[in-house]
Amino acid sequence: MSRKYYIESPKYGVNVFLEINHTLILGVIIIPICWICLYYFSGYYRNIHRKSRLNDFIQTLSVTFIGALFIFFFLILDDVIINYKNYYDSFYRLILYHFTLTLLLRFIITSFTNYKIHHNKIRFNTLVIGNNGEAVNCLKELNSRFDSANGNYFVGYVEMNNPHPKHNLSKYIPRLGRFDDLNDIIEKQKIEEVVIAIEPGNNDDIITILDKLDFTDVSIKATYGLYDDIKGKAKVKTLFGTSLIEVAHDLIPPWQQNVKQLIDIVVALFSVLILSPLFIFLIICIKITSRGPIFFRQVRIGKYGKPFTLFKFRSMSEDAEKEGPRLSRKDDDRMTSFGKFMRRTKLDELPNFFNVLLGNMSLVGPRPERQYYIDEIIKKAPHYIHLLKVKPGITSLGQVKFGYAECVDEMIMRLRYDIIYLENMSIFLDFKILFYTIFTVMKGKGV
Repeated sequence: MSRKYYIESPKYGVNVFLEINHTLILGVIIIPICWICLYYFSGYYRNIHRKSRLNDFIQTLSVTFIGALFIFFFLILDDVIINYKNYYDSFYRLILYHFTLTLLLRFIITSFTNYKIHHNKIRFNTLVIGNNGEAVNCLKELNSRFDSANGNYFVGYVEMNNPHPKHNLSKYIPRLGRFDDLNDIIEKQKIEEVVIAIEPGNNDDIITILDKLDFTDVSIKATYGLYDDIKGKAKVKTLFGTSLIEVAHDLIPPWQQNVKQLIDIVVALFSVLILSPLFIFLIICIKITSRGPIFFRQVRIGKYGKPFTLFKFRSMSEDAEKEGPRLSRKDDDRMTSFGKFMRRTKLDELPNFFNVLLGNMSLVGPRPERQYYIDEIIKKAPHYIHLLKVKPGITSLGQVKFGYAECVDEMIMRLRYDIIYLENMSIFLDFKILFYTIFTVMKGKGV
């Protein structure tokens, strides 16, 4: 409408009206979908109940600018103009209209949501870690101050070590159990937020708590007195209006997480469709060359320690583990003749793409293990638990740099590469690992 009135009408000397045709209808459908996708990839739709008006303003402005640039270069740049100033006019109007209308609606929604949170109509099950004066004071403040209300519904608490009878939190909220049972308590009580309220200076306790919480998908906060203790161990930010700090445990920015997930789905779906003739060929060969099922199914441990069923083409005899769990070896006598070929070429792992489509796995990530071997590894290398922060992958840095592990000690040696991956996680690194995997498989070395 704006371009018809301000640009085309003066150019042609007559009033140009908006014509409803298939191009307009298509644009009205596609462009809003593109805006929604752009906001999704920016991470705007994560934690929708935890938005602030300032956050709405900043995210909406940044995404509006990026989206307007795309629309300008793809749709406006070759449109009708009177002079070059029309380009600036179209670009600024597009930003103004989209930003103003979107932000206005978001301010209304965010204000309404915050109102419901402040009046306890939206509440988040919250667990306190600690049982000292700091914990008691924190609980009292959060329950008494309207301006710091964050919708916390305190379900109970756990304490690190010995009880503190002097500052017994059980007068206010129930004790839910021991710290060792933290993850079970979080799952059973449907905890959405954890507040760390232990005595400052207990670095070992802080590390232990953060390690435990990395195994979960809860929002983490801590009393402000722990700022210096946590600062060097995780990303922290001050929460305006409260005596709490927020502890971030995302390994990569939200937009990269969303892009990574999109790449996983697109590549897995494309691979299944394109390789379907190969799937059929392998199914026939497996059936002809050995007895037993076509697919090998095994329970593995995924993100946050949740078990899932891994799918592979069967490369071993049907009774391969009748004597108990055993890792495969280079010249494993349990492998079928055709299974050796599939193992060497990695064709046995093609059904992993179904796990990616089901959301259990990613293209790149630490290889999933069985609980039996995870327990064995953790005895010698407790930091293995960090790998459960992310989805397991079809390929990994550990596999391309180290390869198959034939015993627990080798699994621990491979672990150091997977830890390096976690510390340097990015979309760019994922692409490097994928290309290296393809190159290695094409050379016939396997990974």
